[in-house]
This record gives sequence, structure tokens and C-alpha cells, in this order.
Amino acid sequence: WLATPSPYDSCIRNTSPVLTGARRHVGDGADSRLPVLLIALQDYLEVARSLPALPPPVAEACPSPSPRASTGPATPSAPSPSGCSRSTSSGYAREDEERYEAREDSLRKVVPTAVEAYLACGRLEGGFSRIRCPNCRAEHLLAFSCRTRNFCPSCQAKRSALFAEHVITEILEPVPHRHVVFTIPRVLRGLFQRERRLLGLLARAARDAIVPSVRAILDRNDATPGLVVSIQTFGSYAANLHPHVNALVTDGAFTEEGEFLWLPYFDARLVEEVFRRRVLQRLHRAERLSEEFLNSLLGWVHSGFSVHGEQTVPTEDVQGAERLARYLTHGPLPLDVVEKVEGGRLRVRTPPDPRTGLVDKILDPLDLIHALTTQIPDPGQHLVRYSGWYSNRSRGARASWARLLRRIFEVDPLLCPACGSEMKIVSVITEPDVIDAILRHIAKTGGRDPFEGRPPPAA
Repeated sequence: WLATPSPYDSCIRNTSPVLTGARRHVGDGADSRLPVLLIALQDYLEVARSLPALPPPVAEACPSPSPRASTGPATPSAPSPSGCSRSTSSGYAREDEERYEAREDSLRKVVPTAVEAYLACGRLEGGFSRIRCPNCRAEHLLAFSCRTRNFCPSCQAKRSALFAEHVITEILEPVPHRHVVFTIPRVLRGLFQRERRLLGLLARAARDAIVPSVRAILDRNDATPGLVVSIQTFGSYAANLHPHVNALVTDGAFTEEGEFLWLPYFDARLVEEVFRRRVLQRLHRAERLSEEFLNSLLGWVHSGFSVHGEQTVPTEDVQGAERLARYLTHGPLPLDVVEKVEGGRLRVRTPPDPRTGLVDKILDPLDLIHALTTQIPDPGQHLVRYSGWYSNRSRGARASWARLLRRIFEVDPLLCPACGSEMKIVSVITEPDVIDAILRHIAKTGGRDPFEGRPPPAA
């Protein structure tokens, strides 16, 4: 219903019931972070609709100077000040070309779609399921989720939990594992932002660096390690642009007979050198690096590439492996690191900056939102890949949403709060007229506030 004009379009663009309800909750003393974010996102979306479509990527001989890593907006669930005015909209419109498009391509089509979906996430106005207790006949409404990737904190936290459960129960062998992080120099980051399909090249280069290095250390060409590889585009400094790869790798390798060979040591320098050459050579073959620039990068004493693999998880530490699996798919910004400061700006707490020692950044709300929308992957883009020994183990049983919540919160969302019986889904409501009628009836009879905030699961 979001794709076509409807009476509910106003819930996204105008002084919608969603915003009205959010303001009401702020007045009641609830979390004041929501309204400013909704208003700022609303403003962002209005401007986004007027921007030209993103042109297809054009091959270039070598990358232009890396754009400044945009540091920016409050995560969609991050704390946001209730005083953010609509002047941010006109400010963004006036400065868009100078602030963003001058160093980046025009807005990607996926961004307005994801923002619209996020604004409707967890809101009954966007549709819901009716669940009913067969025993006491109590009935409840369960709002739909937006399921956006790397934008909605609630949906991304849920996705991370689902991913971790799948990895632990279906993928990982009962052997020790190692967390390996692959990073690239700043001069190449802008290239991967402009041409996101190249991110898959990083994942393949990481795989092709690990497998031969492990085989060389073990001196066994028939040994194959297992890898779960995750691509991330953000760093730890207010969702700054930082394309890199996280990999959960077996601390050893398997023979064709299934015997596990322990890795006596991990040679990060060897893996880094192989990874560096794989990335640069493949960018050159893809006509994204000139021969001259390739040779220049290969000659750098400090290459800008790095590989870190000090963190290991013993076989018996299942909870540690699950935490690490959730880290591989965590969202760009934690919920509790943003706060309002004077002038309507936002303070984002960060790890200590290695150069300045600063532990926060002061940002314009639209800058933070822009940085977060930069992390939204293109539709159909795979961010997680299973390689080596784990390449044929990625298809497993889908995790139950209800079972997942039982694991995280130790509560069953389908148990009737009145009598404890298991509730059943009796219908799915998506028609705007029907949604309107039901919500008007609830409001008239003093039922549950349809704008009551839904807390996201813990990351």
C-alpha cells in the first residue's frame, strides 16, 4: 500500500497521526527521541522525492579522490530531540547539492522506499495481524514490521538475532572459530560507495585470502576452512563510511574426509598481503584502477589495508559465538549514543578518536540521517556469504519469530496475557479503509493507543 497513493500517504508526508501521536507521547513524558527523528525523516523524504534518479555506474580508469566520510544523522531509533523544526527540511533542500551531491551521486531509489517503510514500521496505520485467544476470546493487534536493512534499528536487531540463531544451529561446526576483520585504505572507500556492486569483490577477496593462507600454514592443499563472511559499510564513528569485511572463520580446516586440522597460528600479515593484492588486481581488471595507480598503491610502504584476527572463540563457548554472529550483522548506530544539544544539533558518542582523542561528534540531524541512509544496501544485494566448508550449509530451517522472542526476552508473544492460552492469528489486515475503521473503533471505545511506541529488541 505504500507504493500507491492512498489516504495513508498522509501518515508519511504531512502532519500525520503518527507524528501527532508521537508528540502526544512526548508530552506524557515518554522517550523524546522519536518525534524529532520522525519529523527529520519526513523532511528528508520530501526532499528526496524531488531529486533525480541515480544514473548507472560508469567505469573509470582510476578512482577520484575519496569523498569525505559523511558523518551524520541520528539512527532511526536513535535519541532525537523533540524540538527539531521543519526548517531542517528547507535547509536540507537548499544545501543538498552543495552538501551531498557535490561529492556523491544523486539519491538512490532504495532510500525513499526504505524511509517510507521505516516511518510505518510498528504502526497500526500500516497494517496489522489480528490475534485472538480461543479460550477467553481476547483479541490483540500486531503491527507489521518494515524489515528494512541497516536502517530500522528494531528490524535490524531482529535480523541479527535470527541470523545468529541460524548460524549457531545450522552452520557452525563444533570447532573453535576466529573473528577476522578486513579493512581497506581511505582512498578506495569512495569507489565502493559509488559502485556498491563492488562490495562483493571485498567478500571474495577475503575468502581468497583466508583459504590459501590456511592451507599454506597447514601445508595441506586438500584442507578447507569454513567462513561466514559479512560485508559492512559503516564504522564506529557516527555511521561514518567505512566499507570492510567481518568474517567468522574456523580456527583450522577440514580435510575431504571431515577431519578437522587445528591451526597452529594465524598469520595476519600473510593474509593481509594476499587480501591487498586480490582487491587491487580485481579492481584493475574491472577497469576501476589504472595501471599507474595500481602500481602506486602496491608500492605504498603503509598500504592502508589491514587484517586483524586476534579474537578467538573456543568450541564450548556457544554464547560467545552467538554474540559474535550477531555482531557480524549489527546495525550502524546503537540506540543510546545520540542526545540533543543546544541549537537543535545532536551529540553522537563514539569510541575515542585515535588522532584527536575526542569521544563524540556534534552533527546536524540531517547529516546524521544522510549518513544512515548511506548504509542502506541496494535491493537484492547479499551482505552475508558462506564459503569454504560452510558453503553448502547456508540453507536451514527458518527461525520462528515467536521462538526468537522467547530466546531474547524469555516471553512468548503468542500467549494470551489474560489466561495464558496460545493465541492464533485470525486475519491479516492491509486494506486502508478497514484499517481506518478498526482504529477509529479502538479510539472511540478507549482501547489501546495505536501510536504506543514499540521498543526494539536489544542489539
